[in-house]
Amino acid sequence: MEQGFGVVIVAAGRGSRMGAAESKQYLPLLDKPVIIHTLERFQMMPACEAIVWVVSAEDTARCAAWQEEYGLDKVRAIVAGGAERQHSVYAGLQAVRAQGLDYVLIHDGVRPFVETDSAEACYRAAREHGAAVLAVPVKDTIKQVNGGVITATPDRRSLWAIQTPQAFRLADVMAAHEQAAADGFIGTDDAMLVERAGMQVRIVEGEYTNVKLTTPDDLEWASWWLARRAGRPGEQR
Repeated sequence: MEQGFGVVIVAAGRGSRMGAAESKQYLPLLDKPVIIHTLERFQMMPACEAIVWVVSAEDTARCAAWQEEYGLDKVRAIVAGGAERQHSVYAGLQAVRAQGLDYVLIHDGVRPFVETDSAEACYRAAREHGAAVLAVPVKDTIKQVNGGVITATPDRRSLWAIQTPQAFRLADVMAAHEQAAADGFIGTDDAMLVERAGMQVRIVEGEYTNVKLTTPDDLEWASWWLARRAGRPGEQR
């Protein structure tokens, strides 16, 4: 039987754009915190064998309580994150390695709507090619701007909006993180580190609904979307 994957759920950040005192991953989304919706998505994925949940050190106790409350038995470790997202991910990768798994998905804790088919397709692409990310084609025309002036208009057909999960052979992504750390380099996502190490990353088309909840408007949309999926049209924004 083919080995499944481990997943690092990164939820150690604070996020100021939500405009709330509470971290955005812990804000209520209908009946439970945002992060629990995300964890439950992976809890139910057949190919997911282990979840490593990366949180701020001060949040480990309440997250452990939620793990028990919501029956998240695939969560094998709750790990304290670091100063940067990159440091938090690496701590999670070390915990996945301790589970004896060869492939890992890295996912934002505030993307609670990833579909099983998409995540598992990303995993299969990583098994075949070594690295893969979920992404969607850009809908809007994108402009490069310098000093308030448009300097270029890239061909929209070549532009994709990158999402998570991002899937990798565990040894490769750990080596890429270690190389970046040695060079003092901080990337904007894990694929960037792997690209920097000379590896190709494949695109797997996902869904536009796999949004990252960043602003209050995102949270309102998420509440409406969940209510719609649950057949409760009255609970709309």
